[in-house]
Amino acid sequence: MNETHALHGAPKSRCTFAIISHPDAGKTTMTEKILWFGSVIREAGMVKSKHGNFAKSDWMELEKERGISVSSSVLSFEYKNRALHLLDTPGHKDFSEDTYRTLTAVESCMMMIDSAKGVEAQTIKLMDVCRMRATPIVTFMNKYDRDALDPYALLENVETILHIHCTPMTWPIGDGVDFKGVYDIVHKQIYMFDEETDPRTPHILQAHDLDAPEVVAYVGDTLLEKLKHDLEMVSELLPPFDRDDFLAGMLTPVFFGSALHNFGVKEVIDFITDYSPGPKPRLATLFPYTPEAPTKEISPEDPTFSGFVFKIQANMDKRHRDRVAFMRVISGRFKRGQRIFNTREQKEIKVTTPLIFQARDREITEEAFPGDIIGLTGRYAIGDTFTEGELLKFSGIPSFAPEIFVKVNLKDPMKAKQLEKGLRQLAEEGTVQLFTRHTFNEKILGAVGMLQFEVVKYRLEDEYNVLGDYTPYPFIGMRWVKFTDEKQQDKFIQDNSNNIVYDLKGRPCFAVRSEWDLKLVQDKNATVEFFKNSDYL
Repeated sequence: MNETHALHGAPKSRCTFAIISHPDAGKTTMTEKILWFGSVIREAGMVKSKHGNFAKSDWMELEKERGISVSSSVLSFEYKNRALHLLDTPGHKDFSEDTYRTLTAVESCMMMIDSAKGVEAQTIKLMDVCRMRATPIVTFMNKYDRDALDPYALLENVETILHIHCTPMTWPIGDGVDFKGVYDIVHKQIYMFDEETDPRTPHILQAHDLDAPEVVAYVGDTLLEKLKHDLEMVSELLPPFDRDDFLAGMLTPVFFGSALHNFGVKEVIDFITDYSPGPKPRLATLFPYTPEAPTKEISPEDPTFSGFVFKIQANMDKRHRDRVAFMRVISGRFKRGQRIFNTREQKEIKVTTPLIFQARDREITEEAFPGDIIGLTGRYAIGDTFTEGELLKFSGIPSFAPEIFVKVNLKDPMKAKQLEKGLRQLAEEGTVQLFTRHTFNEKILGAVGMLQFEVVKYRLEDEYNVLGDYTPYPFIGMRWVKFTDEKQQDKFIQDNSNNIVYDLKGRPCFAVRSEWDLKLVQDKNATVEFFKNSDYL
């Protein structure tokens, strides 16, 4: 572990954001380039393949082998006098729940789109989550150095499918082998594309006059004519940039470029740094944390400390063999050695080693402000709220009902304790959901996609030295259930004992064997409430 450290600058200078995209849109490559601009890594080496040249945010061996991001790393660095926290989110469809929890901790997002494909399925799901919280979105149309769709078609694609207005900040000149660069609409200059150009010293062509000889010579008659026509259409048909609409999540500024060649990256990260909001107020539920309980808005300007855990990661580094809870600071000022109150356990703890991260690298920080992400070592749960004593809980960090279920078959019965420990830790960090049967002590794993089970199997072997395989379980869904009183709960559990399981927090759930099965039980128990996610409990 490194020496103590603190991010500099006033609390309002914090900028916490994430990158969302469909798999293979270039998110990992973009992350690496941003870290290079933030001086986190020394070389902006091109990630042509994750086999042999790995991005700093992909720390798990399985991620390197499969070429996908399946964990959410937290990367903190300073850029242009702001403390930036980049939360790298899983791009694979099986990890949408973990991504959702990560998005509860950010103030803005960069949306990356493959310019040859347009909006894809996973992007739609992630935008739905962002829309729920009116998260500001900055769009980067990637891979314009390859054959791409017409820029107007891409903008129409985004507006039609994602229901958000687009305002281009740059405009592409050609694509593929004819890609000349981008025109900066605001500053009226051309960033000239060259695969060998150092992004710190870009080749810029002043273009206030598009008929200037040097512009004509570089762009060429055909592409210049199209550029003039496109810019005229942009001016007449598309809305100008409006910061209020951007902050409300109604308008997205759009940039074009190539993350692979570090082209257009600086412009988009500059925009995020200059225009993305700092920490915003958060809604909290007061004790006893029921749906009927009163709520309170917690402002980042509030003098007393508060924060919540949005992610847990076990064994981030085998050298440490630890378990880290990622906490987002909401209000007040956190100091190393401070005593804070876990409102779920109603217990005070002293934090002596608060951490900040650069993927595998970790440093102890002396203080943290609203917007900062710090790591706490110990046994905490996703959604845990910390205060200076006030009984409240930050809302909006639910679990979603899984759709696929398996039972773990242990190959070595002597490793039963290691299996129990591994499954519980992986479930607590959100990799998979763990349920226990009511009728007998059998553990069942639930997920939204098969890849989650593959990750669990890999990590059980790699981190806990436990070998096993899976047997499919005959459930197709899960519903959390809420009762009017204990008498009703006891009767429901007794009548449906073969379908009752308990989640990690001990809450009863109804395991669905078929849609007909679910409807029948709901009809018979009209006053029992069934929920697809745990946010309503």
